[in-house]
Amino acid sequence: MRALFVSCTLKKSPEKSNTELLAQVVASALEERGVDVGHVRLADLDVPPGVVTDLGGGDRWPMVHDRLLDAEILVVVTPTWVGRPSSLAQRMLERMDAMLSETAEDGTPVAYNRVAGVVVTGNEDGAHHVISEISGGLADIGYTIPGQAWTYWNQGPGPGDEYPDTDHGHEWSHRTGRLMAHNLHAAATALRAHPVPPFPES
Repeated sequence: MRALFVSCTLKKSPEKSNTELLAQVVASALEERGVDVGHVRLADLDVPPGVVTDLGGGDRWPMVHDRLLDAEILVVVTPTWVGRPSSLAQRMLERMDAMLSETAEDGTPVAYNRVAGVVVTGNEDGAHHVISEISGGLADIGYTIPGQAWTYWNQGPGPGDEYPDTDHGHEWSHRTGRLMAHNLHAAATALRAHPVPPFPES
């Protein structure tokens, strides 16, 4: 079983991402369950805006698209900016829109029988809004969103420390991240054994 973590931080490598640090808790818990975990950071790639799989001219989204189709588990990793997902998270969903019209050999949409979750950090509120926006978009595309398939960390009201600068809230965020991994793996395992069949009226 494979999982792909798509980081939507606005920072390019090698700059550290707070959200990726929390996401590593989830990745490690999946690896403990035998999952092959891969990572991609969109800020490092030329991914222009659009709603098709391949825009040509050096577009790197087709590579990400191929890795999405190679994974049963997707984890979207995003900071909170002005109470919303990062602009790269929105761009990711827009590029994934093309998957609505792509089907597997049996006619099932390509995102079916795959599961997804969300990891969010930010020293401002808005994590639940970010989780709901991304989860809703992924469900529209065809992903299954298990119960409690997310974890987040925030500092609380007003300015304050960032995630790696404090132990505040880490115990809860890490436990929730391990539970998230447990639920994603369980749902992906169930779908592998009993996949959603093609819709007979399609």
